[in-house]
Amino acid sequence: MVMGLTPAEWRSQSIYFLLTDRFGRTDNSVTATCNVNDRIYCGGSWQGIINQLDYIQGMGFTAIWITPVTKQLSQNTGDGTSYHGYWQQNIYDVNPNHGTSDDLLALSKALHARGMYLMVDVVANHMGYAGAGNTVDYSVFTPFSSSSYFHPYCLISNYDDQSNVENCWLGDTIVSLPDLDTTQGSVQTLWNNWIGDLVSTYSIDGLRVDTVKHVQKSFWPGFNDAAGVYAVGEIFDGDPAYTCDYQNYIDGVLNYPIYYPLLRAFQSSSGSINDLYNMIGTVASDCADSTLLGNFIENHDNPRFPSYTSDYSQAKNVISFLFLSDGIPIVYSGQEQHYSGGSDPANREATWLSGYSTTSELYQYIATTNKIRKAAVAADSTYITTKNVPFYQDSNTLAMKKGSGSSPVITVLSNSGSSGSSYTLSLRGSGYSSGAKLLEMYTCTSITVDSSGNIPVPMVSGLPRVLVLASSVGKSGL
Repeated sequence: MVMGLTPAEWRSQSIYFLLTDRFGRTDNSVTATCNVNDRIYCGGSWQGIINQLDYIQGMGFTAIWITPVTKQLSQNTGDGTSYHGYWQQNIYDVNPNHGTSDDLLALSKALHARGMYLMVDVVANHMGYAGAGNTVDYSVFTPFSSSSYFHPYCLISNYDDQSNVENCWLGDTIVSLPDLDTTQGSVQTLWNNWIGDLVSTYSIDGLRVDTVKHVQKSFWPGFNDAAGVYAVGEIFDGDPAYTCDYQNYIDGVLNYPIYYPLLRAFQSSSGSINDLYNMIGTVASDCADSTLLGNFIENHDNPRFPSYTSDYSQAKNVISFLFLSDGIPIVYSGQEQHYSGGSDPANREATWLSGYSTTSELYQYIATTNKIRKAAVAADSTYITTKNVPFYQDSNTLAMKKGSGSSPVITVLSNSGSSGSSYTLSLRGSGYSSGAKLLEMYTCTSITVDSSGNIPVPMVSGLPRVLVLASSVGKSGL
């Protein structure tokens, strides 16, 4: 059996997240219709992902996260179909809409043959049923085929009441999401055995875990241990005290505490840099290990960044933040094509309709940014575990340093946008002494620290700047 990656090994990866149904088709079509508002299967498959691994690897990604693989409810409901994978009915079978178990194994093998890794989305909180909660026929579920495995029906009514969040049901009266009673030993045993088998059977390297806050915290350590691989949990909440606490029970969490101030800071030139500056420090202190969090600005549950601003410069700044701050960068399929869908289902566009352009502006930018991060990791063994420290801010600019104390990587971000003025920022407090020779990685510009110890940073059109010690760049391949 191929052993999955440890949390420490995941730190240096970069993840491309895709909805299997919306990324690539077995027939390689780039014209097949996919109307997001229909909320139905569009024909993406595991083989379709294999077909496009060059496209993903060309941006420098080392891992992919795919949506759940389990067999789903089959009906087309008033809420659409189960194309997204979160309405499972049989955990022992795979979703036939996406292919066979052999196809899923082939995807795992194809990734490993490239030195890439597979992260699979899993759901332990609930099953899916077409119909109201008081009409559920539990016999359709495998293995949870009796109401005795579930909490009694009640829809979540108060998200400030943790017992309501954990014991009542997600979903609605069209599609019920029957809530498993994960406090039962029998339910825990079934889940722990299942996840160990799933990881082993498909040589899975990591897990993204759905709806973590809807299951009692004591469930997660056993589940994480049974999986034997890094698990990053979704706690859909921006409060660092609430969300970070879950890292005491599961390896990592999606970085919602950073997501909200990051979005607010860069969606306009009047966004608050100060709020983001402060949250970086809060997360670093509140979370057990901020270098194991999953960083994102887009996903299938939140509107895409260009739905707030179409400005490419602002999009580039948030991408640079994801890669060059603490945590594991996650880019959502279509982000590299500047897709602009708003709330679900608009944010679940088919990637194939872009034609998989490798010349698009953000595809190229992500590839470069991935190289910069890899160069930083290669040049400094402590880079990936050293906490990112913001050290300068003004109304439009944020500067951060990460890595070795004597020669950190300096990232300068701006929310001023493409129409932002050109000027030289005199950056103090970097830790570099006068005369130090630096290189700006996006423009390959040489910069010398001045006699006062300030770095003269050329800012143009609000674009990010990344500064490293020039002598460290040699083996980066940039």
